[in-house]
Amino acid sequence: MKQLLQEIEQCAICKEYLLLGPRPVVPAHPESKIVIIGQAPGTKVHASGIPWDDASGKQLRKWLKVSEVDFYDETKFAIIPMGFCYPGKGKTGDLPPRPECAPQWHKPLFDAFKKVELVILIGMYAQNYYLGKAAKKTLTETVDNFEEYLPKYLPLPHPSPRNRFWLTKNPWFEVEVLPELQKRVAKLV
Repeated sequence: MKQLLQEIEQCAICKEYLLLGPRPVVPAHPESKIVIIGQAPGTKVHASGIPWDDASGKQLRKWLKVSEVDFYDETKFAIIPMGFCYPGKGKTGDLPPRPECAPQWHKPLFDAFKKVELVILIGMYAQNYYLGKAAKKTLTETVDNFEEYLPKYLPLPHPSPRNRFWLTKNPWFEVEVLPELQKRVAKLV
């Protein structure tokens, strides 16, 4: 896996589309037990090189009920976004993850893992890619039917502070999904 991660660090397959240039952020280890698949790094993560190094990351760690030390322990969590580099700014937020990353790198990464027991799919890009036709029409429906995808996958909304309205509108998430997520993560961490 070490060689694979070095290849990913050097990846430039979509550099012509990246305003800030390539900077793949993909911490992983062959012993990782949980894989978190999100969208793509934001500008703060692009600058720091530390995944989920922002308000969304704080919320995600709260949802998972884990410390920063555990979260950044690559033998516990591999963090593989759909797009490895910051995709740029769009009209209403960041652009979607670049479509080149997942088909190029996800399978080789999963082939190198030996102990993955849970894949957390954050947001529609990850859910649609991994669940395919089993994904529901909306993110809300997919997350609400999370039990259908267990024990391998657990879909979540994005933990962005901008999703406060979604969380308020869907109180079942904190009552039904988070306890199941925390139980499974605690067992593996």
